[in-house]
Amino acid sequence: MTQLVWFRTDLRSRDNPALWHACKHIEEGVVGVVFVTRQQWLQHGLGERKIQLMENTMLALKTELESLNIPLLILTANTFADCNQILQRIIIQLNIRSVAFNIEYEVNERRRDIEFGRWCREQEISLYKFHDQCVVPPGEVRTKQDLPFKVFTPFKRAWMQQAESVIAAPLPRPEQRDQKIQSALTDLIKAQSGLLLSAPPIKAVADPLWPATEDEAHLRLNRFAEERGCAYKQLRDFPAEDATSRLSVYLSLGLISVRQCLHVALDHNNGRFTGGSPGFDSWISELIWREFYRHLLVAFPQLCKHKAFKPDTEQVPWRNSEADFKAWCEGRTGYPVVDAAQKQLIAEGWMHNRLRMISAMFLTKHLLIDWRKGEVFFNQWLLDADLASNNGGWQWSASTGADGVPYFRIFNPTTQSQRFDASGDFIARYIPELINLPGASRHQPDNLQRQRCGYPPPLVEHKFARQRALDAFKQTLTTANAGDEHE
Repeated sequence: MTQLVWFRTDLRSRDNPALWHACKHIEEGVVGVVFVTRQQWLQHGLGERKIQLMENTMLALKTELESLNIPLLILTANTFADCNQILQRIIIQLNIRSVAFNIEYEVNERRRDIEFGRWCREQEISLYKFHDQCVVPPGEVRTKQDLPFKVFTPFKRAWMQQAESVIAAPLPRPEQRDQKIQSALTDLIKAQSGLLLSAPPIKAVADPLWPATEDEAHLRLNRFAEERGCAYKQLRDFPAEDATSRLSVYLSLGLISVRQCLHVALDHNNGRFTGGSPGFDSWISELIWREFYRHLLVAFPQLCKHKAFKPDTEQVPWRNSEADFKAWCEGRTGYPVVDAAQKQLIAEGWMHNRLRMISAMFLTKHLLIDWRKGEVFFNQWLLDADLASNNGGWQWSASTGADGVPYFRIFNPTTQSQRFDASGDFIARYIPELINLPGASRHQPDNLQRQRCGYPPPLVEHKFARQRALDAFKQTLTTANAGDEHE
């Protein structure tokens, strides 16, 4: 019997529960399948650079699996529904009786898997599903009232209690498969119409900033742990410093798992989630934030449907200024730290986390533009974009989400810039027209300096924008509360 592994956002050979399960059966063949669903990806708003990086990762996985004598079929489908139809045909053609995959949590993906599971039951095909993206599966961290947590800090405490008992060492890379068994499987695949191994429908285009291999992901993880992990808490908020791990891209592609990251962190933190090194305590907390957003996505599926977590904030009177939104997208707001953040995003496909908060809060509070527009823009340009984290971050900044900041907390971009980029080095890196200004002037150039540098005036004055946002939120929430009382 042949074991089939359906790869998704888990494009790696190490610590891959579905692949490991399939490879336990020594006497049986193993084949992998992964789908290029370009039309679906575009519908989900992914950008071309992210799509190319995903394709690079698939080809790297193909090479890795070939070294284990495991063929990987890279197949093209328009939508997730098409994936099911194609996969069903392959299963029948290859007489496969067992399928393994790692679970994805988004609504469309879950619907796809429910339909596929129904077909497998009808065909009496064994189906093995694994929680790969989370250490503690969504739904298993609950309040004393058996409800999902809506606030991070108590979630973190409960998560750590459960994680201590379930987290295990990451699974190793499977051993090389028996060549004779795998060769017979490869011959069978080649004999079937439409299952050509030699002609994947994609080609690699190297991204020098983000080499898409497992080895690169582990190199970056180990380098961060050895060189920057201890100082992470102290330096993580300073965008000019190379102080963060930048592993979010590799986590989103599945080139590395959260278990692997936690395992290395625990090794450097006396085996503890908290109470060890302040730097690793802080980094582990960020990994738990990632888990928190995934748990929310499952508990509150409306988050997958562009809905605010707090229903009353759906009535916030967002401004529909396309000119202001375009200026924000292109880094022309007149607030240097915001503009530098946006330019980093376009140049690198990544943005420093402190800057994500500053930029998102500027769009939603200073410009009073709907957080959903910003979420879509980030999703298009961020190479680490995934729905749970991107949505969670945007709703946190917009004060519409779970554990969201109070609506009256509104970052002042200039003071944030002065605090976390005191010399203006990060600003000068991405807005070179300001490089000749004194460091202190880069945060808020005066009118003459702007004219000389060719840098635009601010789109809006901070004090005015802050009050406008406060009034909009206060009026909305007051009206919503009055409606609740009336009912």
